[in-house]
Amino acid sequence: MAGDHIGRLIEGSWPDPDGGAPIGVATRAVVIEPSLAGDEADLVAALGLGKVFAVVSDPATREVLGARVERALASLGVVVPVVLDAHPHADAETAAAVARASAKTDVIVAVGSGTINDLCKHAAAQTGKPYVVFATAASMNGYTSSNAAITVNGHKKSLACKPAQGVFMDLEVLSAAPLRMIRAGLGDSLCRTTAQTDWLMSHLLRQTEYRTAPFALLAPDEPVLLEHSDALVMGDGEAMRHLARTLVLSGFGMSICRGSYPASQGEHLISHYLDTMLAERGDGFLHGEQVAVATLTMARIQERLLAGGAPSVAASRATRDAVVQRFGEPAGGECWDEFEPKRLSQAAAERLNQHMALNWSDLARRIEAVHISSHTLEKALSRAGAPTRTNDIGVSPADYEAAVYGARYLRDRFTFLDLADDAGRLGEIWRG
Repeated sequence: MAGDHIGRLIEGSWPDPDGGAPIGVATRAVVIEPSLAGDEADLVAALGLGKVFAVVSDPATREVLGARVERALASLGVVVPVVLDAHPHADAETAAAVARASAKTDVIVAVGSGTINDLCKHAAAQTGKPYVVFATAASMNGYTSSNAAITVNGHKKSLACKPAQGVFMDLEVLSAAPLRMIRAGLGDSLCRTTAQTDWLMSHLLRQTEYRTAPFALLAPDEPVLLEHSDALVMGDGEAMRHLARTLVLSGFGMSICRGSYPASQGEHLISHYLDTMLAERGDGFLHGEQVAVATLTMARIQERLLAGGAPSVAASRATRDAVVQRFGEPAGGECWDEFEPKRLSQAAAERLNQHMALNWSDLARRIEAVHISSHTLEKALSRAGAPTRTNDIGVSPADYEAAVYGARYLRDRFTFLDLADDAGRLGEIWRG
């Protein structure tokens, strides 16, 4: 088994590779075992969070695990089942409904994966209640993060929340999840490389914050996912353990950095754009499926820009009116507020060009050291049957192009989308 980073983080004794004090996390328990059947009540009772439990699920997750958790927790006190509609949305309105339904309980117990976890995390933050989660799929990395992806006024936001007190993962349940969800988890894991490449570039070019700690946490498990991704969809419990650990540790990395920076950069911005602007597609495509395709796009943009000489950027020509026209109100105004702080002025562009002209060889070498080639990523995704092309996620070429060009306006994060676009080379590079 890879190093026990999880246990040491919970103890508060994991050594900080960036030179700080030992690192700990607020989550008090992470249990990843072949089966948790019969142990559910003991796991929750050990945390001493109360005796009235709001168990939140949807019809699918209640059938898979929620009813079992409800029966187990009934031995500890009062259970208030909160069963959401099928295919709930992670939006502010639904989170408020969860908060109201759990108003007279002591603790919120999420039974599900991405959407239900985010809804419960946000509801718990709004009500000041603790929450725990029983995972039903290894489909995303938000189980241990301190932020929730919630749509507010049509704009997907990453909102600060308190992390789960306990995260419980039954590998039998995770391995029995729909294959699409497992493949989505793989996609959300392999974006480590594009996120780190973007974040390091921003640090080196624009002096934004950067840490190596979240990536050191992931290093022991990532090679297994790259080399044996097919085992995940063949029911291999050990491969699933590596994926579950990766998702948990990725979430901890976000908590350590007080934001989603180490796990969400250009590839997630493209996925968020698809969520925001193509909502009419319905909920048939998973976050991690979109991230898988967008990760390949970002990997190609990154490696092609790095392979050339120092790019030359110009002051951004974007205006508030243009951004509002693209996204509509109020989302467009919120996007402009995110974009404006990183928008290049003429002076900033000149300083950046001078810095790159003098140092590009060293900068590119340092960035390439954390990058994994798009070819390697595509092989890993393909072996698992995960999406690799835009038509795999139901997006037309024209809509995907709009996402690649528009994604940079969604967050105040300077990624290779910004660098390539400000250099006037985004279209040439990403299509090439």
